[in-house]
Amino acid sequence: MRTPSRRRPPRAPLALAAAGTLLAPLLSGCWAGAGGAGSGGDSINVLMVNNPQMTELQKLAPRFTEETGIKVNFTVLPENDVRDKISQDFANQAGQYDVATLSNYEIPIYARNGWLHEMDSYVAKDPAYDEQDVLKPMRESLTGDDGKLYGQPFYGESSFLMYRKDVFAAKGLTMPAHPTWTQVADLAAKVDGAESGMKGICLRGLPGWGEVMAPLTTVVNTFGGTWFDKDWKARLDSPEWEKAAKFYVGLVRDHGESGAAQSGFAECLNNMTQGKVAMWYDATSAAGSLEAKDSPVKGKVGYAPAPVEKTDSSGWLYTWAWGIQDASRNPDKAWKFVSWASSKQYEELVGDEIGWSNVPAGKRASTYTNAAYRQEAAAFQEMTKEAIEGARPTDPGVQPRPAPGIQFVGIPEFTDLGTKVSQEISAAIAGRQSVESALSKSQRLAEKISEEYEGR
Repeated sequence: MRTPSRRRPPRAPLALAAAGTLLAPLLSGCWAGAGGAGSGGDSINVLMVNNPQMTELQKLAPRFTEETGIKVNFTVLPENDVRDKISQDFANQAGQYDVATLSNYEIPIYARNGWLHEMDSYVAKDPAYDEQDVLKPMRESLTGDDGKLYGQPFYGESSFLMYRKDVFAAKGLTMPAHPTWTQVADLAAKVDGAESGMKGICLRGLPGWGEVMAPLTTVVNTFGGTWFDKDWKARLDSPEWEKAAKFYVGLVRDHGESGAAQSGFAECLNNMTQGKVAMWYDATSAAGSLEAKDSPVKGKVGYAPAPVEKTDSSGWLYTWAWGIQDASRNPDKAWKFVSWASSKQYEELVGDEIGWSNVPAGKRASTYTNAAYRQEAAAFQEMTKEAIEGARPTDPGVQPRPAPGIQFVGIPEFTDLGTKVSQEISAAIAGRQSVESALSKSQRLAEKISEEYEGR
């Protein structure tokens, strides 16, 4: 039987140092000056990522304009490009964009540096928005060190294990209610080859701090490892990190998808949908696609909590949220857009116009009491809500952490560090180097961050 980890009292988040020192890696390549005319009058400029739910919002935005008279000018870019452009505009407070899509990784950092407009004053004057309906982990993840809200979620997610119920039944296998990674590895071996061309499991191997490092870091957490200890000492050379990385790399090499070193979320989604894998550990947001009306695996997929070893839970916490630039010329109009795009009413609009499986869920308690949504998302909606509510971004492992984050470390340097470490891990998955070699190089990279933070 698994021994539950001992809960500790919550800790105050670390107060990070001045922006100039910490944001150099984040802002490398930034242009200077306040280029661009910005918004004005009855229009606002919104910069957002090009994921499907955002492009659906763009199509529905004329409804917002009809209701408010506010025109929305969208700039829509791929994730890496949009992050670069947002960091440029917001860091310089250029004011070209009033609103941007930011995650719970960026928002506390941006708030700390004075780049975002607080939202508490708007929430207080807008009771119809119903801030208390927003799931508590989401609210907390978008709160600054000063206790004020600086973002509102568009959708939220955690992570869980998806598996083919029919394949398990045919093999006489049962998924535990709360699986451990050891059990998952055993099951992956047993379902490997269960159908022609089917592998046991899909796990991300694609380089990127938000790709392979997201699931791997949750494995590291529950195996007892951490990127940094409470005193900022880098711990990628610890036995726990090595055990977790060897487990992850070994599992995906032995029983994972073909081309794993170049497989990210999109590739694993395709593999699961096309019947090429029997299990997949990834974002809860994937379930909507697996259960869509045109999905070949609709009704065939079961869902289980994120696997654990030494912790009670291990699911990550992520949200694409809306942030208002502090330099916005139209913060009041920007709030009207943010409140519309994150509202219960917008979810109803998506449900009615596009379909309830497309609703940007994972952010509001009311979504999970909506009869239409519950019927459409019956296979996964309760598991998703439980995963989000059980996420512990300030206490995700077995030891105190110096910064918040489950699948990331909440410091500006993590974008660069996480990406470089991911390249080493991906090379190990590809068989180009050993896990020991990958971690030795990664430890040296992390030690450079330690030198900047130790003693603070």
